[in-house]
Amino acid sequence: MSAAHVLYRSALRGLKAVSPLLSGGPSKLSRGLRGRRDSHEQLAQWGRSSRDPGQPTVWVHASSVGEALQARSVLEAVRERVPELQVAFTFFSPSAEAMASTYPADVTSYLPWDLPRTMGSVLDALRPSVLLFTQKEVWPTLTTEAGVRGVPTLLIAGTLSQGAGRLRWPARAVLTPAFASLAAVAAISSEDGERFGRLGVPTDRIVVTGDPGIDSAWSRASGVDLDAPHMRLFRNERGPIVDEPGPILIAGSTWESDEAVLFPALAQVRRTNPDLRLILAPHEPGRCDFEGLKRRLVLDGWTPTLLADAERLGELDGTDAVLVERVGVLADLYAVATVAYVGGGFHAHGLHSVLEPAAASVPVLFGPRYQGSDSASRLLAIEGARVASDGDSLVRELRRWLDDAEEIVHAGRRAAGYIEEHRGAATRTADLVISYLSEST
Repeated sequence: MSAAHVLYRSALRGLKAVSPLLSGGPSKLSRGLRGRRDSHEQLAQWGRSSRDPGQPTVWVHASSVGEALQARSVLEAVRERVPELQVAFTFFSPSAEAMASTYPADVTSYLPWDLPRTMGSVLDALRPSVLLFTQKEVWPTLTTEAGVRGVPTLLIAGTLSQGAGRLRWPARAVLTPAFASLAAVAAISSEDGERFGRLGVPTDRIVVTGDPGIDSAWSRASGVDLDAPHMRLFRNERGPIVDEPGPILIAGSTWESDEAVLFPALAQVRRTNPDLRLILAPHEPGRCDFEGLKRRLVLDGWTPTLLADAERLGELDGTDAVLVERVGVLADLYAVATVAYVGGGFHAHGLHSVLEPAAASVPVLFGPRYQGSDSASRLLAIEGARVASDGDSLVRELRRWLDDAEEIVHAGRRAAGYIEEHRGAATRTADLVISYLSEST
């Protein structure tokens, strides 16, 4: 074992030892530590008592919500052909906790501690036919223990930006052996595939299958329930028509860094577009100060309400700003948008998914830190999206679209065209997964 791996496991053991002292608060770290406390027992209990040993099992791990949606589209494609498939689903970020209860899996849990005894006991109980990681998150100890047991490990929806930390020391020293041992990488592009090669993945194990998140976004956009309470607010008796005049900007997955730029920009835009309406969906609604947001919007001249309050009334009642206080409805709401602003581009963690608004034929705006998103770059190239480097450029780009109704329609069509053109990645990735299922049975 290399010195890097010794340090990695020592650090994890140290964090696990002090985790009871750190798990009492509302932070993401605390929530994650609480969730990991007995996650290995949850998974092992299902494996021992409920798993059918005569049917194939897949262990799927996704870091957060976006990765989980990518994996979901692949799982659905696999289950169309292997309906008896059993699925164990794990996640890392507390952001994915809310969707765990509705995920198409037989058991869901936080990822257990990446330590040999813990991961070994879970693998022995689950006895998966295949282990699937998503995007770029490959856990070294889990990969090693899976290899010892002859379980093939695949990376699906593989993507790695040019400046990814995994390509630099010390992460590269810890992760290269794990990546080199992968049975296959289903990369979303040839450029991503090349970067995985730099992490040690043999070139003959890399296949470009595309982004299954595109299939997920298309499926969600195609299946919007227009009779759901949150959608009826934006309809009248004639059908899916917004009940008041004026364009709607949906700001989705926003952080405080986005709102610090967005709110002053919108105040300027409303001077020339006073009928503009806003739907704001913070990235982490459970940690958001909605009363503070409402006060800020009132000072800027908005009439805000919470989505839940509007649903109880059954109408917007003159409201021009709706605050979305829960997860799970943002993809639906893009169906009523004129323009979308996607958050994350004004902070270090990077841009959130632009696929949902694009699938809804909505042009997209975002901040300058988008380089880690292949889809954002491609939407910019076909003029289905625009980037704002600061508040002034956000005002300028938003006004350009709002003042040109014909161009905003064309931009939305270009965005939707990108989605349509790149569908099929979920099926191609499912083909790869099924080939390993077949080898294990």
